[in-house]
Amino acid sequence: MKKSTLITVTVIVVIILALFFWVKNSYNGLVKADEQVKAAWSQVENVYQRRADLIPNLVATVKGYAEHESETLESVVEARSRATQMTVDPENLDAEQIAEFQKAQGELSQALGRLIMLQENYPDLKANQNFRDLQAQLEGTENRIATERMKFNETARSYNTMVRSFPRNIFASMFGFDTKGYFEASEEARTAPKVEF
Repeated sequence: MKKSTLITVTVIVVIILALFFWVKNSYNGLVKADEQVKAAWSQVENVYQRRADLIPNLVATVKGYAEHESETLESVVEARSRATQMTVDPENLDAEQIAEFQKAQGELSQALGRLIMLQENYPDLKANQNFRDLQAQLEGTENRIATERMKFNETARSYNTMVRSFPRNIFASMFGFDTKGYFEASEEARTAPKVEF
């Protein structure tokens, strides 16, 4: 074999190997980022489930003090039922799916807010240690929800940047890696409340 042919073959092999490792690393990086988004989503669902698990105890405590507030209690139970039935496929975390999930959770948050406000009308409920403990746990859970949603958005942003950046976007589209949706502020949160004295 001639020396020039050997050099040509060696260069071609090196280029093929470099291209192989580059594609492999790009693909594996996309897989890793996709799994991180799924893990972040799982944690979001986990803290929402924690909130849903607190609700029956809270409703039972309130029921003992405010029996004629059945409409409020029923609205909380119904909203919890809708929120826990809403599932999002981690493989398809698009903006529309997340918005539907967020809407169901928002309805539950509103119903819980009305339930918590009942304490103003029932001083005995307000003084109940079990109610106060559940309320504190619920407030802590709401903080966890906000934190996990923020972490999810950060993870999704990092993944989306990777999927949309050149040249990885070529491999992302070839292998079916799509961008993920984000949690966004609700319409009510985007408008400043009117304060009147």
